[in-house]
Amino acid sequence: MAENRRASLGIDFGGTGIKAAVVDIATGELLSRRHRLDTPRPSTPEAAAATIIDLVGQSLAEYPIPDDAPAGMGLPGVIKGGMVMTAANIDKAWVGSSADEIVGQAIGRRVYAINDADAAGLAEVRLGAGRDARGTVLLLTVGTGIGSGLFVDGRLVPDTELGHIELHGRDAELRLSGVARERRRMRWKTWALEFNEYVARLEAYLWPDLIILGGGVSKVMDRYREFLKSRAPIVPAQYRNTSGIIGAALNAADLQARELAQARELAQTG
Repeated sequence: MAENRRASLGIDFGGTGIKAAVVDIATGELLSRRHRLDTPRPSTPEAAAATIIDLVGQSLAEYPIPDDAPAGMGLPGVIKGGMVMTAANIDKAWVGSSADEIVGQAIGRRVYAINDADAAGLAEVRLGAGRDARGTVLLLTVGTGIGSGLFVDGRLVPDTELGHIELHGRDAELRLSGVARERRRMRWKTWALEFNEYVARLEAYLWPDLIILGGGVSKVMDRYREFLKSRAPIVPAQYRNTSGIIGAALNAADLQARELAQARELAQTG
């Protein structure tokens, strides 16, 4: 282990797969390989925690980090203080539970949960495709569902859940996610033209200055880029499918540092 590197664990818990790696929080570099396992069926807290234990073990075997180094986890839902308020594409048993506590107890270290698209957006805005962008930046992760991360002058507006806005009578993600495109057997041009309608709706509400496209579809953007139309530039996520891992690790490091600073301040004033 390189002693001069500050590292955190990043975990990306999605509806199709769970991924984990050790991350250099200064650069976003993965210090271990990205390990992936299929999301268990059903993806209950117990089953998912068992899978995460395996992934974390593989990551730490390659790049050990101190026991007090935190872990961040992104998952598809609204997260308030580590509590899961909604669950999209994962088992509903997560709702009302503390992801921080469940996964923290499983892996034996402090865990900080965050919405998965917010995590991906954090990585891209701080270190990736949105690093030098000003104003309003919107990240859309298009994979099993559609997640959204909204940033204004670099500050996160958490839990926007814009994949669930109505489009032609259904949640947008039920029509336009990567899984939905395959289910509907849509060619990339057809998908892109309908995706443009969704983007136009978001632009009418938010007027973003930059749109970053992440998730599985970002890996093949050359197949449909020419058909995309929007007021704001649309660019692929720099970190593609690792954005969520990196952002979860960054968020964990941020929150741990904040907690430690608050504890020091209390000790000094007490």
